[in-house]
Amino acid sequence: MATASRVQTDRQPRPKRRSNRPEPARAADTGVESPVLAIMGHPNAGKSSVVATLTENDRIAIDKRAGTTTTTDEYPVIIDGRTVMTFIDTPGFQNPSDVLEWFQAHAEETDLAGAFLAAHGDNPMFSHDCALLRPVAKGAGIILVVDGSKRIKEKDRTEMELLRLTGRPRMAILNNLSNVNKHMPAWQDALNKSFNSVREFNAHRATYDERIALLGALKAIDQRWEPMLEETIRAFREDWARRIEQSTDTIIQLMKEALSKRVTRIVKVDEIESDDHREAIKQQLTEALQQALRQLEVEAQQRIRAHFRHNVWDVPATSLLAKDLFSEEVEEALGLRQRQVAMAGAAAGAVSGGVIDLGLGGLSFGTGALIGGLVGGALGVLGGAALAKIDIQRTLGVERFSMGPVTNPRFPFVLLDRIILYAARAMNWSHGRQAADETAPNRVPERDIKHKRGFTEELSAEDHRTLARFFTAARRGKETPHEDQSRAIVVTILQGLSHSDIDARVGI
Repeated sequence: MATASRVQTDRQPRPKRRSNRPEPARAADTGVESPVLAIMGHPNAGKSSVVATLTENDRIAIDKRAGTTTTTDEYPVIIDGRTVMTFIDTPGFQNPSDVLEWFQAHAEETDLAGAFLAAHGDNPMFSHDCALLRPVAKGAGIILVVDGSKRIKEKDRTEMELLRLTGRPRMAILNNLSNVNKHMPAWQDALNKSFNSVREFNAHRATYDERIALLGALKAIDQRWEPMLEETIRAFREDWARRIEQSTDTIIQLMKEALSKRVTRIVKVDEIESDDHREAIKQQLTEALQQALRQLEVEAQQRIRAHFRHNVWDVPATSLLAKDLFSEEVEEALGLRQRQVAMAGAAAGAVSGGVIDLGLGGLSFGTGALIGGLVGGALGVLGGAALAKIDIQRTLGVERFSMGPVTNPRFPFVLLDRIILYAARAMNWSHGRQAADETAPNRVPERDIKHKRGFTEELSAEDHRTLARFFTAARRGKETPHEDQSRAIVVTILQGLSHSDIDARVGI
């Protein structure tokens, strides 16, 4: 640390300085300023994680080692082509005691940050201090990030006081990433003396609702900021609503494509050597249908991940999202109960899918039960019924094997549950979590899972009937008013997940 003698404390007259304050950024449509916030704090307090979560940018370099942010980086939040907010990730203070001493010796300055830059902007001993004070001198608000799991040190109190002396609007964030809470009251008391607002915010666990609440709390740090923050929050909410609509489109399209999917194979009759060979062809066909459905699900997942701006994505091996779509674990946890399936299917007039016909040239032979059992065993039996029918037709010396569309009445609810579960994770997975040590003994545990099954089971019987009717139409490739009604059901679920009205089941 530099000594006091290295800091200019004299009051010699200085040349007049040009203002450090640039013209404020303004939202294109409203003329309202776009807020700029400098994220500050002790090295390794979690500044970069906070920035990554608030900007939904998981490509921000986050290192678990102390002091790895050594430059000032700007991260604008751009919605519909315009910047609605900018966060500036700053290095930690280099010499806070010396900076505070200089501030106190020049208390008559109306712009202490700008005055300090004019005096020491070229001094390498204060390169970090000047880097973090530069955006403050230009008018940025301050967000101080502290690690609430650690004891307050004198250096922390020094940083709080010098930030108070800047006179800029300021908020403090208690970014406690552990379950060690004994120091939190002391932090609250100390921060309340120097900051306009103090919030608890776990950058590794924060949901959309918690991010919006934090932005709302920023309005309290300076009344003059209210108009631009109202505009920023409005833009965030409209963008989120649009993402929910996009995700709903993705989900509905997945259901339509998956339920109408067919796979076909044509084989010359003289190439079929035996009944065992024919059964092998059927097995290959069922595996092809399975793989096609898996691929459709993967593509839908990728689109949902893009809607919520995730590039870094890690699903634990224990999650249902990491299991095979046709695994017993997925079948047991997701979808409707058998009684619910029966009631919904009866109302919708859905095909059970348990019977498979063998047709040759349009004529039906009484062997459906045998083939149905084979196909059911190959695909896994969902609720006692095979996934899809197989049709075999012979014409002009060839046999045409076709399988699909999906006729099992329970499978659509399983698939819908799983894609909503994926969306729930995408919506509630913090972008700053890439830096989390998931093996740390004192880490904050996952939220308790109140519901260890999927989402569709809790819908009303009327919603079950609406979805079943939509699924039946999707199998046949027909338009139906039940599609719009099903879309509304999915939107309601995703909105409930956004506002924590519905348990996100992140841990299953």
